[in-house]
Amino acid sequence: MRTAVHRHLGKIVAGAAIAVAGTAVMIGVTLPGTAGADDATGDGREAGQTVPGQEGQGARGQAAEVPPAVVEKAPEQGERGTGRDPLTDDETERVEQIALNRQLRSAAEDVDGDRGPERLGVELAEPEPGDLDAPTAPRRADVTFYDYADDTLVTRTVNLDTGEVERTATQRGVQPPVTRAEAAEAARLLIADPLGAGLRADYKDATGKELTSPDQLLLNSMVYQAVPGGQPAVLDDCGEHRCVRLFPKVKNGPWVDARDFVIDLSTRKVGRLGRD
Repeated sequence: MRTAVHRHLGKIVAGAAIAVAGTAVMIGVTLPGTAGADDATGDGREAGQTVPGQEGQGARGQAAEVPPAVVEKAPEQGERGTGRDPLTDDETERVEQIALNRQLRSAAEDVDGDRGPERLGVELAEPEPGDLDAPTAPRRADVTFYDYADDTLVTRTVNLDTGEVERTATQRGVQPPVTRAEAAEAARLLIADPLGAGLRADYKDATGKELTSPDQLLLNSMVYQAVPGGQPAVLDDCGEHRCVRLFPKVKNGPWVDARDFVIDLSTRKVGRLGRD
């Protein structure tokens, strides 16, 4: 891997696999009340100029005239949406709590092996056939979990009006897109594995530092499904197991070609495509 990966260092990996790679965007936030703070008091007076009637009050009187800088609050979001409005934060939190009952919480395992299933997503459910033209149709949400204890995808539909779980679907061999937490765990396993030696070496070549954590990388990922004879035996159950291919990028640096490596999150093992 040392030679194969290093050869691609600094190049964007070509092919369909990289079509899934997103672009990391940094968002700048400007705090109100900071621009020109050294030049004026905020009411059009020059710094040090007193307000009529407050002469002689000294620093205490002047300080009272300068409003403190505050961070502008985000627009308030109502507790509940209506119709086909996107789920509010309150609704998302509520339906997840309703869907995660005691049995699921105690019996399932997440990607780290801790108690409780891995949450994959919460989204507004499609309307029922009889609700398409009903103005007062209830809002429903689908909450999706992955249970690493038995490799099942669990989808629970919650009625937001009644607060009840209306149905639960359990599927095997269905693999939705990888979450950020799952990609980070896959990278952690690859970094720690002997097969990750080339990745660690190339990271050090690019940065001069040791690669010890997925936090040092920008990660894009995709699910890997096994094909007959297309992978080593350690990866033959991918599809039934939750398996991930990574497309890592050094932060503020080049892409690293790790396409040959697949991480089976269910067994916590790493395999290399094209190798026995």
